[in-house]
Amino acid sequence: MAKPRKPKNNEDPKPENSGAVVHHQKLCLSIDIDKRQVHGYTELEIAVPEIGIVGLHAENLGIESVWVDGEPTEFEYYPHRQQQAEDDKRFSSVCSPSSAADAAVSVYMSALEKELVPNLLINCCKPSKAESEQQQERQPASENGFHSSAEPKQNVRTVRIDYWIEKAETGIHFRNNLLHTDNQIRRARCWFPCIDDNSQRCCYDLEFTVAHNLVAVSTGSLLYQVLSKDNPPRKTYFYKLDVPVAARWISLAVAPFEVFPDHQFSLISHMCSPPNLSKMRNTVDFFHSAFSCYKDFLSVDFPFDSYTQVFIEPEMAVSSLSLGASMSIFSSQVLFDEKVIDQTIDTRVKLAYALARQWFGVYITPEAPNDEWLLDGLAGFLTDFFIKKHLGNNEARYRRYKENCAVCKVDNDGATALSCSASCKDLYGTQCIGLYGKIRSWKSVAVLQMLEKQMGPESFRRILQTIVSRAQDKTRSIKTLSTKEFRHFANKVGNLERPFLKDFFPRWVSSCGCPVLRMGFSYNKRKNMVELAVLRGCTTLQTSSTSILDINPDTETRDGDIGWPGMMSIRVYELDGMYDHPILPMAGEAWQLLEIQCHSKLAARRFQKPKKGLKLDGSDDNGDVPSMDMRLNTESPLLWIRADPDMEYLAEVHFNQPVQMWQETLAQNESNKDAPTRLENDTRFGKNLVYTRRSKAISESTDAQEANPTPVDQERNQWVYTVKYRTDRSIERYKARLVAKGFTQIYGIDYSETFAPVAKMNTVRVILSLAANYGWKLQQFDVKNAFLHGEEIYMEVPPGYEGAANSIC
Repeated sequence: MAKPRKPKNNEDPKPENSGAVVHHQKLCLSIDIDKRQVHGYTELEIAVPEIGIVGLHAENLGIESVWVDGEPTEFEYYPHRQQQAEDDKRFSSVCSPSSAADAAVSVYMSALEKELVPNLLINCCKPSKAESEQQQERQPASENGFHSSAEPKQNVRTVRIDYWIEKAETGIHFRNNLLHTDNQIRRARCWFPCIDDNSQRCCYDLEFTVAHNLVAVSTGSLLYQVLSKDNPPRKTYFYKLDVPVAARWISLAVAPFEVFPDHQFSLISHMCSPPNLSKMRNTVDFFHSAFSCYKDFLSVDFPFDSYTQVFIEPEMAVSSLSLGASMSIFSSQVLFDEKVIDQTIDTRVKLAYALARQWFGVYITPEAPNDEWLLDGLAGFLTDFFIKKHLGNNEARYRRYKENCAVCKVDNDGATALSCSASCKDLYGTQCIGLYGKIRSWKSVAVLQMLEKQMGPESFRRILQTIVSRAQDKTRSIKTLSTKEFRHFANKVGNLERPFLKDFFPRWVSSCGCPVLRMGFSYNKRKNMVELAVLRGCTTLQTSSTSILDINPDTETRDGDIGWPGMMSIRVYELDGMYDHPILPMAGEAWQLLEIQCHSKLAARRFQKPKKGLKLDGSDDNGDVPSMDMRLNTESPLLWIRADPDMEYLAEVHFNQPVQMWQETLAQNESNKDAPTRLENDTRFGKNLVYTRRSKAISESTDAQEANPTPVDQERNQWVYTVKYRTDRSIERYKARLVAKGFTQIYGIDYSETFAPVAKMNTVRVILSLAANYGWKLQQFDVKNAFLHGEEIYMEVPPGYEGAANSIC
C-alpha cells in the first residue's frame, strides 16, 4: 500500500512553545587589548514562548544586568565552571587505571551534555504597555498578506544584556596586540550571550570600539567608522549582516592589520600584520580565479556582500582555518613569498576550500546534525573542481587517490558513518573534528563524486545550481539542506533511478565500511580471453554495518543482497589498444569469476628481434632485463590490467599480476604522467623488482670506500634511481647514482673551488681528427664512479650498504 505523501511546506517551521526564537541580534563591545578587557551589551529580538522564560547560552561571562523592553527583569545564571565539585567527586573514587578512564569519560560526556542546556534564564513574563500598543499597531499591517496569521500572535520582546568577559580562555583569545575568535563547536557563547545552536539563525548588527591604531574585522559589510574625541581617541567599526546565520559563524579579529583589497573584485579584501604584507600579496594573487570559478560553476552571485581573509600569527591561531560568515581567519604559515613553490598548491587549496565553505556550510546549513556530511562534501567537491580547473587534473587525481586510501584504512566502525542519527546524537557534534572529521570529510567528497559519475557532470552541476538558487530565493527564508532533499534532487534532476538510490544512500551514507577487492587472472589462449577471479570483502565486519543500518528508520535493505550498488570497470591494455569493460558487479556473491574477451590477435610474431651487442637472452651487461615483450606467455596479447582506472569507486583494490605487467605499467605511466597510477605502481613494482635490480647497481657504485681512522666531517647522501628506456619503450637498464647533499656545505668554509673533469666538444673533435689522420684505434668506456676534482670530500656510507663499520666514502 502506498504511503500518503506529506504536504510540501516552503514556509518557516513554527517554533515550539517550549523554545525561544531569535529574530535579530545586536552586539556592541568595547575592547581594551592592553588590559585584556571586553565589556558591552547585546540586544536580542526574541519570540518568547508561552512559559515566558527565555534560555540563552553564556560561558566565561559576567552578567551585569538584564532588561526586557527597557525594564529590568529577573534572571538566573549558572556557569558550568561552578559544577567542578561534582567532577571532583567522580575522581575521588578512582582506584585503578580502568576506573580512571571510566571517570574521565563520564566527566567528558557530562560536560558535553551540560553544554546543550541553556544556563542563562531570563524572565519575560510581564508584558509592558509599550509592547501591547506596538502589537495593536502591527495588527492591520499583518492582514495585508505580507505576514502569516500566526506571526502577530508571537510574543516578541527586546532583551538587552549588559556583560563583560571574565576569562578569555576559549572562544576568544588575546596575545600582545591581537584579539581573535574561533568557530569551534559551541564556543560563540564564550564571548556573547546567544542561542548557540546551528538551528537558530538571525541577522546581526555589530559595533566594536577599539584603539585608533587598531583595525576591527568582523562578519558582514562595513558600514562606516567613527573616531571619538577622547584622549587617546578610539575608533568604532559598524558592521551589518543581512543574511541569517547561526551564532557560531560570527567572527572578530582586532589587530594593527594592513589591508590589501583584491584587484579583480572590490568585495574581496585581505588583511595581515605589516611584516607579512609582501607574502600576502604574492599568496592571494590567484584568489580572484577561485572566486570566478565558483561563481561561474554555480551561476549565481556570492551570497554575502563582502568577503575578508585575515591572516594572524601562527602562535595565536587555534587551528589553521577558522570560518565565519563572509570571513575566514588563517594562520600566517600559509603565506609564502615568490621564491617558494612547494607551498603554493597546499595554500591555494586551503583558501579555495574556505571560500567553498561560505556557500555550503555557512550560507546553506544542514537541516539536522546527521546532514552535516552533505554540506562538507559539497564544499570539498567544489574545491576539487577548482583543483582540476586551475591546478591540473593530475593534482586532483593524486589528492583523491591519497584521500581514498586513507578512508579505506580507517572506515571500519560506526564513527565514520556519514548520516547516522544515533552516532551524531551520541557524539554531540564532535564527530566532525579531529582525525575522524577529516576521514568523514574525504568520504563525503568520494560519495558525491561517485554520484557524479553515475549521473554525469552536467546533471550534478544542475543539482548544485538548484540548491543555491533555491537558497537565494527571497520568498524562502529557509536556507537548509537535508540528505532526503538531496536524494530527491538526484532522482528528479540527476535522473537516477529510485532503486539505485534506494541501495546507494543506505550503503554509502548510513553505514560504514568500504569494499575490499582481491583479484587475480589468467589468460585463456584457446578462447583468447582473460579469466578474472574476484573476492569481495569489506573493511569492517558485516555485523557492524548491519547494526548501523538498522538504527536509521529510513534504511531499507533487501534480503540476500550483500554488497554495494553499481559496476566497476576493468581496463585492459592490449597490443592493439586500451579497452574498458564495466562488467564487475559490486553486489551479489563474494566470489566471482568473469571472462573478458580480448580484442588483439595472438601476436607471437610481433616480438622484436634482439639488438646487436645483446646476449642471446636479450639482456646486456648493465641490467638483467629482457628486451622482448613481457607477458604471461609467448602468445598473450596482454600488456597490463587495471581495476577502476578512473577511481569511480571508493574501494581498496589488491590486483595480483606478474611483475612484468607492473613494469610495463610503470613505463607507460612515466610517459603519461599519471600520478595516482604511478604511485600505485611504484609501490608494488618497487617492492617486487626494482629492489633486486637496483641492488646490483648500488653494489657497483660503492666500491670506492676507505677506512676512517680519524673523525672528519662527513656529508650526507642519497640514492637517485633512473630507468633508461629504448626507443620502443622497453627497459634498457636500471641506474643508481649516489649523490652527495652538497647544499649543506658553505662556500669558503667547507670548500673553495670545485670543478668536474668534463671534456669539451672541441677536444673530442680534435682527438677524432687525429685518430682519423694517423689511423689510431679508439676505445670508449663508461666510468662507474665520477668523482669531483678538487678538495677532499668525505661522505657517509650509502644507505643500505652492508660494509665494514667506521667506514666513509
